[in-house]
Amino acid sequence: MAEKENRYSEYGIATQAVHTGTAYDAETGAIRRPLHMANSFKLPDDLSQVNYSSTDLLMYARNGNPNQHWLEEKVAALHCAKDAIVLASGVGALHALFWTLLSSGDRVLYPCVSYMAVYRMFHELFNRKFGVDTVMVDMTDLDAVRRAITPGTRLVHIETPDNPTVGITDIEAIARIAHENGALLSVDNTFASPLNQRPLDLGADFVVEALTKFINGHGDAQGGAIISNDLETMDRIRYEAQVNVGSVISPFNAWQIFRGSVTFPLRMERINQSTLQVAQWLEGRDHVTYVSYPGLESHPGHALAEKQMHGGYGGVISFCVDTDDKTVERFCAQLKVISFAVSLGHDESLIFPQPSYDERILLYPEVFRKGFIRFSIGLEEPEDIIRDLDQALKAVGL
Repeated sequence: MAEKENRYSEYGIATQAVHTGTAYDAETGAIRRPLHMANSFKLPDDLSQVNYSSTDLLMYARNGNPNQHWLEEKVAALHCAKDAIVLASGVGALHALFWTLLSSGDRVLYPCVSYMAVYRMFHELFNRKFGVDTVMVDMTDLDAVRRAITPGTRLVHIETPDNPTVGITDIEAIARIAHENGALLSVDNTFASPLNQRPLDLGADFVVEALTKFINGHGDAQGGAIISNDLETMDRIRYEAQVNVGSVISPFNAWQIFRGSVTFPLRMERINQSTLQVAQWLEGRDHVTYVSYPGLESHPGHALAEKQMHGGYGGVISFCVDTDDKTVERFCAQLKVISFAVSLGHDESLIFPQPSYDERILLYPEVFRKGFIRFSIGLEEPEDIIRDLDQALKAVGL
């Protein structure tokens, strides 16, 4: 597929978020992209040159749909990239990337602290099912990465900030290590978003965004994206993972995310500001034993975050309270403004405890092994979020 055209590349990210991928509707003159729910499209009269596994021609929704293509233009523009592939979910995008790049006998390095689905894919599935050599590494330790990488390493995958401890990894340094050893680097950028961080500019080969989160921002649609300047490999991903595995996004979800993405830069700016304010309050609160947020000077990755995150530090705080799992659950249930639910990046604040019996907890830094909570800040007044946290902590005796 050809490089995505971005007629607004000379403009700022807010202008691109509004205008990229848009056009007047040819039939009605409407200034909004229509929703095309069709799953099949008219074929050309001459079928001799049609490749039914291609994504270059609109023929069947699994090969691509108009709403998907318009959203791909916008996501590529947000990352200043040549191409983007939009799929059914963030995990669908991760799987599509790994499925296409990795073969039996390849070696992949992945983080000790990672999203649960990445942990499952590499700790349980790709190694056992497909014979991929999957190696878990502390990606914040560059020497550990150097020791783990070998000439047979095909891919290094990182998250920064990571999920769920909000740790920071040096994208530029790991890209250099990967490339010196003939490996590719992929970066899950979901916690940062393209407003705050553009990994391709720092040497990454592929970026994954869970569009479900900050880019959509309204908690009402699911989607994921792979972003890259490697057009040849992106075509392989479309052929192997989109068309022939089928993780295609629905037209409605693509349309919803396209609409939500228009306000993404404004929402993200507000979330950046509010999250820092809430993190600073939590850091001074009694019974809060640890606060992890890259915008705090106390964060071990703060200096690195200042270097590679240009808009802000994101909307997720991880913090710990000095109590047991059941009291943490009661604290979450006492909240009135903040929603006790999974996910992140919504318009409403979301809170989710990480229990001490989770099998992955021993992979995290020791400070996270008691009373660990992941907290995604929304668009409410930060003073109201703080007041809600305060009353809930007091309600459980903290």
